[in-house]
Amino acid sequence: MSAGEVGLGIVPLTDDPDTGGFFAAAREGRLVVQECVSCGNLQQPPRHRCITCLATDLTWHDLPKRGTIHSWTVVEHQINPNFPAPYTVLLVDVEDEASTVPLRFLGRIVGREEPELGAAVELVFETVGDAVLPNWRLVEG
Repeated sequence: MSAGEVGLGIVPLTDDPDTGGFFAAAREGRLVVQECVSCGNLQQPPRHRCITCLATDLTWHDLPKRGTIHSWTVVEHQINPNFPAPYTVLLVDVEDEASTVPLRFLGRIVGREEPELGAAVELVFETVGDAVLPNWRLVEG
C-alpha cells in the first residue's frame, strides 16, 4: 500500500508539515485552524504561509465545537467502498469571534438527509485507520 492508504481506504497524511497540527489537535478532540502571529488572520485549510501577509509564523487556534449548515448535497453513487451511498455531504460554517468570515469545513452524514440550511451541527470525531477526522452531526431540537 502507498502512503496515505490503509485497509479502510484513502486517509489523509497526518504528519505533513502544514497540516500535521490540525490532525494532532483532532486526536485530542479539538478543531483548530491556523492563526498568523503577525497579523492575526485565521485560515482554513492550513498552508505554509499566511494568505494575508505571507508570514510563516503560524500557530493553532481552537474553534467552537458547533456550527451551522451552509450547504449540502446527497451523494447517490458510491465512489469509495468505505462510504456506501447514499450519504449527505455538508459544508459547515464555524463562527469564531477572532475571524471576520465564517470558517468552513466539510462533513458527512450517513443516509439521504435533507437538512435545513442554517441548521445547527455539533462536532464529532471519527477514526479512520491511524487518522482522527472531524465530522458533524445534526443537533436535535
